[in-house]
Amino acid sequence: MIAASFKDHFSTVADAYADARPEYPAALFDWIASVAPERGLAWEAGCGSGQATRDLAPRFAAVHATDPSAEQIDRARGPANVAFAVEPAERCSLADASADAVCVAQALHWFDRDAFFAECARVLRPGGVLVALGYQDIVVPDALREAVDAFAAAIRPYWPPERAQVDAAYAGYAWPFPAIDTPSWILHADWPLTRLLAYFSSWSASGCFREATGVDPVAAHADAIARAWGDPGTTRTVQWPMFVHARRKP
Repeated sequence: MIAASFKDHFSTVADAYADARPEYPAALFDWIASVAPERGLAWEAGCGSGQATRDLAPRFAAVHATDPSAEQIDRARGPANVAFAVEPAERCSLADASADAVCVAQALHWFDRDAFFAECARVLRPGGVLVALGYQDIVVPDALREAVDAFAAAIRPYWPPERAQVDAAYAGYAWPFPAIDTPSWILHADWPLTRLLAYFSSWSASGCFREATGVDPVAAHADAIARAWGDPGTTRTVQWPMFVHARRKP
């Protein structure tokens, strides 16, 4: 059964995930809407707490946003044209040939891709687009690098193996449908120290470390990161390299 294979790495960090994940560039969603055949229905698979959902909603008449984690869906927020549902990406409730776009943000590496791609072929209308996007390791200012690298090294053994697919920018996937040329984007944010630490707490590896050791790795490294940060009221610019794969159903 597909549901039995669901690897739930985020329910235990759902609150941090909802509060601390970065927002995507608005221009990315303008582009997704521009390549869709119509702006009727978008399906977002693996929506988490709705970061990308809230950007899709103003650009499509309706958004069907799904995640297999009930804890994530409980915390998901979006405007009135969004329907959130606890559903696996490999089997959603949409009708055949009903969606203009299928979007996956920082989640495709958790899916059974063959089953999900078959579901995309079923759900997308002819000419519909599949867009899968993600972002890689955070790039922090030089002053923070040593302290953040020490934290990252401590939790590195606790990353699920699927994380390597993000590091590889989803290289080598057997994608369905012909490719669409995509622009390049960089994800960036101006954050205070508290937001950065909350973001680190939202990582699946942080949750796995806590469960395995009984120690909160963010709390253990917070003082060193705070010393490197300086004035806690200061905001600093952080960024993430992004990758986007887009395919169009014939």
